[in-house]
Amino acid sequence: MTNEENLTSGNHSAAGANVGAQLALQGVYLKDCSFEAPQGPRVGGEWSPQISLDLNTSVQPLGGDLREVVLTVTVSAKHGEQTLFLVEVKQAGAFLMQNLTEIDYRRAVGSVCPNVLFPYARAVVSQLVSQGGFPQLLLPPVNFDALYGNAAETASVTKN
Repeated sequence: MTNEENLTSGNHSAAGANVGAQLALQGVYLKDCSFEAPQGPRVGGEWSPQISLDLNTSVQPLGGDLREVVLTVTVSAKHGEQTLFLVEVKQAGAFLMQNLTEIDYRRAVGSVCPNVLFPYARAVVSQLVSQGGFPQLLLPPVNFDALYGNAAETASVTKN
């Protein structure tokens, strides 16, 4: 059984692990979004902008065991020094988090929840860019498990 299955099934057998741990999605919603195209879609010549992608995750309690996890996706496209467009999407989800250990809680917020939210944010980014008059932009898949692992590794090295 994988770790993600353990989070939702409550079948923790390791000593010290909380029995009955639960992580369940209650709802997904677009919390905020913005699109800016300072010069409009006037792009001469070949379309080959420099794309920058920034991801950030935050969590807020909603009451009881309910948590709001917000994945902020910021995408900018530049041609030289000129900004072609800037998109920011805050995709949110309400997650029920019961009896999670501190490690499982951090992994849920840093990896599992963003994995659930990213496809929704990706679709909104694509739609905003297209509606802004630019060629379709499909963000590549993101491996939040690897990002979380790298961040946890960096944090443990920094502490030592």
